[in-house]
Amino acid sequence: MTEPTTRYGWLNAAFRFALPVLLAGCSAGGSASVSPDPRNAAPGMNIADAALDGGMPETALNVTRAILASDPRNVGALVRQGAALAQLNHPEAATEAYQRALAVDPMAAAALLGLGRLQLSRGSAADAEHTFAKLLTRTPNDRTAMNNLGVALDLQGRHAAAQDVYEELLRIDPNNRAASVNLALSLSLSGQADQSVAMLRGPAAQPDATPRMRQDLAVALALSGNKREAEKLLLTDLSPADAAAALAGYEALDAKVKRPTAR
Repeated sequence: MTEPTTRYGWLNAAFRFALPVLLAGCSAGGSASVSPDPRNAAPGMNIADAALDGGMPETALNVTRAILASDPRNVGALVRQGAALAQLNHPEAATEAYQRALAVDPMAAAALLGLGRLQLSRGSAADAEHTFAKLLTRTPNDRTAMNNLGVALDLQGRHAAAQDVYEELLRIDPNNRAASVNLALSLSLSGQADQSVAMLRGPAAQPDATPRMRQDLAVALALSGNKREAEKLLLTDLSPADAAAALAGYEALDAKVKRPTAR
């Protein structure tokens, strides 16, 4: 799983430190793949995939440019180009690539997913909600789309609706850790801090707990007002400067997103 790099004011802090699982869109479903199309088998497509997986977006970009030079409507190449441009932190160009793919196939799942993630990272939560909802009309149980729809709702202050989405996902996939963390953080944002902390404290206390698990708990602690314990937990894995930045991100998230819930 890779996390997109975003630097858009308070939203960067929120995603980087408070809601990373949501934006990463972890999924065991994998249904948001490129639409079946014989043109997606163009020579070099597997090279683009390997380059993206290996953190070499420039290589993937070069490959997709070569494919699109002779086949400008190749949905698979356009989607991979969008992914490469997103990795290179060129969100406007990435958005254009996804939109070109959608002009060919308006229901191209991978293009909708990529576009929705960019909309989230740029703070356009309402647009992202529409995009993920559209994707879910094609693949109703897509775990990635459901997780990302939840964060779009949370970022609009619609926490009860977001919690409905996470709970539905957990009914489909009870072991989906991303959904359980997202649900806990959403509960924190809607004023149910004790329940949120209880959900996250157990996993974070396990001997094999990861830094991400501890940071997830730190979010809930900070949003519950227990910033001292949150800071202590963050310092387990982060430098003092990064811990301070994380706490600032949590405070920004709390101030910007915690509003009365609505369905």
